[in-house]
Amino acid sequence: MRQRNLSRVLHTVAGDGPLSRADVAARIGLTRAAVSTLVDELLRGGLLVERGPGRSGTVGRPGTQLLAADRGPSGVGAEIGVDHLAVCVMDLRGAVRVRAVHETRNQGSDPAAVLATLGGMLRRAAERADAAGLRPAGLTVAVPGLVVRDTATVLRAPNLGWHHTDLAGLLPTALGPVTVENEASLGALAELWSGGHGGESESFVHVSAQIGIGAAVVVDGELLRGAQGFAGELGHVPVRPEGRPCTCGGRGCLEAYAGEDAVLRAAGIEPGPGVRMGALTARCEAGEPVALRAVRQAGTALGIALSGAVNLLDPHRIVIGGSLARLAPWLLPPVGRELTRRTAVAAGGRETPVPVTPSPLGQDGPLLGAARSAVRAALDNPAALLGG
Repeated sequence: MRQRNLSRVLHTVAGDGPLSRADVAARIGLTRAAVSTLVDELLRGGLLVERGPGRSGTVGRPGTQLLAADRGPSGVGAEIGVDHLAVCVMDLRGAVRVRAVHETRNQGSDPAAVLATLGGMLRRAAERADAAGLRPAGLTVAVPGLVVRDTATVLRAPNLGWHHTDLAGLLPTALGPVTVENEASLGALAELWSGGHGGESESFVHVSAQIGIGAAVVVDGELLRGAQGFAGELGHVPVRPEGRPCTCGGRGCLEAYAGEDAVLRAAGIEPGPGVRMGALTARCEAGEPVALRAVRQAGTALGIALSGAVNLLDPHRIVIGGSLARLAPWLLPPVGRELTRRTAVAAGGRETPVPVTPSPLGQDGPLLGAARSAVRAALDNPAALLGG
């Protein structure tokens, strides 16, 4: 019970601080005396810090404000993309303290070679973190594929060309416990944890649209994983049953029409190293008809796929993340039209049955979700952080 309550205090201050001891007690339902004992232990362990008195809405002297420490334990996130590798280190307050990105084409590459490059990036990030007074307490890696639940095994990542690949022995263990997770799931968790919506009661579909298209479903504030952990494979929902071949082996999948490479080619831009969505965005801003048509077609395909998710799940909202998010002004209108045409109930006279918005996190969602996931795992286990 003590460990659980230490974790509750630590999560509360890390998520909502600065807070006084009285604020913490009111939020978690413990007495002020009990919270003070727990806070003192966390202060001695260097996991919380105090700063001067804050404003108080009650009679009496304002209480000392508590914050999660910005030195000491940290979470490390990494992302393996089709065309990049990225790492970041996040402190207990949720601030990114170290970040690095390496542009490289990983499609068809040997997993060991990719992980060796990523390992070098992680070691350099850890050295920079150490110079800032941070020590890694865990690593979470985002991958664009199906990850077998509670393992580090990538069952299938078509856009990387990886199948039945166990990453456990290829990832550095010096950074603490290692977790491997689907990138769309981590993007959805980053969206959930960033706040500003319904919090624990919210249900939404998060689309991670880059070279591949993944999705994740959050129901009542919890990630819906599915029986094997594979829920959310929106990119391989057929939108043209006898359409183009897809990397997964099927035909007519959404990814073949709305994935980044497909949209670039439809706009007359040949994908390649260093060729990103910036060129397409510029053409759309200039009003080029071919570019605008390519994005509209992608939006139509995305709307068709999402209509099934809306009919089945009845979410509060849909969030578009990844590289396609920057095309929102031209992408979202056809998405909305298809949702209005194809979903069972158009609610309350809105233009679409559910709001569809670009994620404010953009392409950073999976990486930030990975780092914050590692931080939250550390906050769940204060005994390990305190060394006992």
